[in-house]
Amino acid sequence: MNQKAQLKKEVQHQVEKIEAAEKAKPTLLAQTVYLGTIGLLIVIPIIAGAYLGHWLDQRESAVYSISWSINLILLGVAIGALNVYLFIKRT
Repeated sequence: MNQKAQLKKEVQHQVEKIEAAEKAKPTLLAQTVYLGTIGLLIVIPIIAGAYLGHWLDQRESAVYSISWSINLILLGVAIGALNVYLFIKRT
């Protein structure tokens, strides 16, 4: 019986959350902030990877090299995608 009561409580909580979400319609400003946050979550790791990769390429060799830059940009894309996924999953 305890599991049924716990399940009923969880379902009721989810129903209350859905009803509250339906009542609270997001404004244009809130949607803009949300999309801006998502944009920053993906762009900042990419730019950081590009700058760090460029710095490492310059320090490592005297010849023209972009291997660190390319690899860290790709790592930044992966980290940015993970950031966006976790952010959307949390909200």
